[in-house]
Amino acid sequence: MAQIPQHSPLRPLPNLIFASRWLQVPLYLGLIVAQGVYVVLFLKELWHLISHAATFGEQQIMLVVLGLIDVVMISNLLVMVIVGGYETFVSRLGLSGHPDQPEWLSHVNASVLKIKLAMAIIGISSIHLLRTFIEAGNLGAENATYSETGVMWQTIIHCAFILSAVGIAFVDKMSQPPEGH
Repeated sequence: MAQIPQHSPLRPLPNLIFASRWLQVPLYLGLIVAQGVYVVLFLKELWHLISHAATFGEQQIMLVVLGLIDVVMISNLLVMVIVGGYETFVSRLGLSGHPDQPEWLSHVNASVLKIKLAMAIIGISSIHLLRTFIEAGNLGAENATYSETGVMWQTIIHCAFILSAVGIAFVDKMSQPPEGH
């Protein structure tokens, strides 16, 4: 019968450093509160859409719906950071075998989390850019956000997000050992 190795007790400084990960718990709890605020915002915007459905034009409805999608995507981003971050950096959640365990959680690590976050940010940026393109035609240059320069900078920033995500994925791929090893 194989003996289970006994772990030597940690020295005080390494023990303190290892225990410091629990300082992140209030941060994750704060993100849960922020997600609650996004739920309130979503319900407010949904009510706005429902109460004005008869008077809004197609473009106005599309803009409100894009706003709702944006809120959902940000909420998804919060879930990834809360669940994935806690699982990766603080403590195991113990969800193995739970029917509601997210599929991605079983293989989450810091690299996977970075790539998923980068992709979520690109999705959110895409929604913002689409809203800008739609609203720019209506508002003209009187608003700096929708001026040619504002749209150009938003597009450049969006492209920078895409290039960053590609770079993160490339570095992650290069840091993986070759298959079969």
